Amino acid sequence: MEFEITVLNVVFLCLAGFAAAAVDAIAGGGGLISLPAIMAAGVPPHFALGTNKFSSSFGAVTSAYTFIRSGKVHIPLMKFTVPCTLAGSVIGVFTALRIDQKFLRLIILVLIFATAIYTIAKKDFGSEDKFKELTGRNIIKGCLFAFSLGFYDGFFGPGTGSFLIFLFIKVYGFDFTIAAGNSKVLNFVSNFTSLVMFAINGKIYYMLGIPIGLAMIAGARMGSKIAIKNGAKVIKPIFVTIALALTLKLLFDAVRLL
Repeated sequence: MEFEITVLNVVFLCLAGFAAAAVDAIAGGGGLISLPAIMAAGVPPHFALGTNKFSSSFGAVTSAYTFIRSGKVHIPLMKFTVPCTLAGSVIGVFTALRIDQKFLRLIILVLIFATAIYTIAKKDFGSEDKFKELTGRNIIKGCLFAFSLGFYDGFFGPGTGSFLIFLFIKVYGFDFTIAAGNSKVLNFVSNFTSLVMFAINGKIYYMLGIPIGLAMIAGARMGSKIAIKNGAKVIKPIFVTIALALTLKLLFDAVRLL
């Protein structure tokens, strides 16, 4: 199936990419905007996934770098969790090529909805940094969830950034800003791994992905600065909105496939 790249398509997708990267930098879930936009433009599904991963990597690395520069990433913890995310992503991508993903939809639907409800119900959740120190126990927990979410991102994907933010707050007591910074680093690692796999299989429209990626750099810079400056008061409501939007999308997809 051939896809014709037009100026109108590029302009539309660059605007969508800018918005997606800004939202993703703040609370995750940017794929809710960018992937549907790419598919709406008429890009075949596998190429849409590959092109989205390619362009999203521009935004992901920009967000991660901005949070790191601002001191909102816990580097000692990343030294343990990044390799685990990388390993999980590789295994997840290989597994995705061999196993039907449909059975995951209901599980993920419930989990994402639960994180949103928990965040709404617990008023002080992520409002301040309560992290104390790294211990052998919480390092092991971090490695386990980094591997698991790396696997999940490679295998299925939706909501990875939101899950990471939630777990960094729940397990370590970070506030929303530092949790978002840490999640951006791990999200970039898993995103880049998936990108490499799509590139190897020739499923990327580079002529489309490059301009979208450049727009995503601008969006990610803006979103990261907003998140760092405003903290939980901006990140928390957007996080809840994205989690609920993901729930609705997955529910819609599940009903459509019945």
